Amino acid sequence: MALPKIVVLGAGYGGLMTTVRLQKELNHHEAEVTLVNLNPYHYVTTKLHEPAAGTLPPDYARVDIASVLKQDKVQFIQDRVTKVDPENKEVSLAEGEPLKYDYLVFGLGSAPETFGIKGLLENAFFIRNLNGVRFIREHMEYMFAKYNALEEKRDDLLTIVVGGAGFTGIEYVGELVDRIPELCQEFDIPREKVRLINVEAAPTVLPGFDQELVDYAVEYLKERGVEFYINTPIEECTDDGVVLKGGEKIDAATVVWTGGVRGNPLLEEAGIETARGRVKVDEYLRVPGYEDFFVVGDSSLIFNDEGRPYPPTAQMATQQGQHLSKNLVSLLRGGSIEPYKFESKGTLASLGRGSAIGIAFGKKVVGSKASFLKRVNDWRWYYMIGGLSLMFKKAKL
Repeated sequence: MALPKIVVLGAGYGGLMTTVRLQKELNHHEAEVTLVNLNPYHYVTTKLHEPAAGTLPPDYARVDIASVLKQDKVQFIQDRVTKVDPENKEVSLAEGEPLKYDYLVFGLGSAPETFGIKGLLENAFFIRNLNGVRFIREHMEYMFAKYNALEEKRDDLLTIVVGGAGFTGIEYVGELVDRIPELCQEFDIPREKVRLINVEAAPTVLPGFDQELVDYAVEYLKERGVEFYINTPIEECTDDGVVLKGGEKIDAATVVWTGGVRGNPLLEEAGIETARGRVKVDEYLRVPGYEDFFVVGDSSLIFNDEGRPYPPTAQMATQQGQHLSKNLVSLLRGGSIEPYKFESKGTLASLGRGSAIGIAFGKKVVGSKASFLKRVNDWRWYYMIGGLSLMFKKAKL
């Protein structure tokens, strides 16, 4: 008798957590578990802003998938998913043979949300993967080197525009606040020559966050030279800067977009109803109409008790993976499944190496204390997927 087949697409927070928990809970020969991912590694999305700024080595945010999987329980396939066919319960790959499944976990993450801004995809950088953040760092360093190499100095080479003042945008700006003085010293450039500009279309930084903490973050960053353009949409991104609503143009050689994500387009291509590419999953994280098709992470859409959608976060994806793995084990053993409900454990946003803001254990925290809790939260993730050995390895970095 053939074993039930569980296929997990994507080794992000949701997909990897589901897989790691399944290999822990399932007995040998209880199911065939297959994890498919484009790269041979998992990258910690919430840490990408640091190597993008050059304040942390990329290896800190990288975990080799093989190092956290048990080969006798999970098959890993490095390939690109090209199609999902829920009617025939099949997944197509770019290079490998199609995969049949009894249960599918879709955790392939997101795509950039450009909000129709002209030229954004062509001219901006995106903090989305390890290769992308390496490119941002190297580009920025090259612009500083180029500034001093030219006889006629160009201010745009030292102007950095960060589009979006959500978590990623603010955390990246915070890292740049620490990194820019180092670059100025390295390339013999006065700090006052560098402009760091954060542009946000919403009327506030960190929309939806506690206002007192937002005020702390803005003041902290302003004191360190950050210019804020709030309630100011970007209308166009060109090869030499951005054009703001109203016509003002900012000449900048470096434009980094952090202004939001949408769900993975493979879901829409599969004929599934989505909102900005995200699927409104049922209480069991299933795609409506399918009892064997689950979505976790950025492509899942879940509403709170007030009818508002939760933002896609690593915390939610991790909890989804934990919960879904339990339900899948129960299904395999003929048991019942439990509905998923998100439980916020708090939220922390870094402002650079030594400061952060957030809510932890029901209390507001700022400064070095919040920064320490942020690091502890990172270590916790490494512990959850790779145990103490991985946690201590990353803590040394």
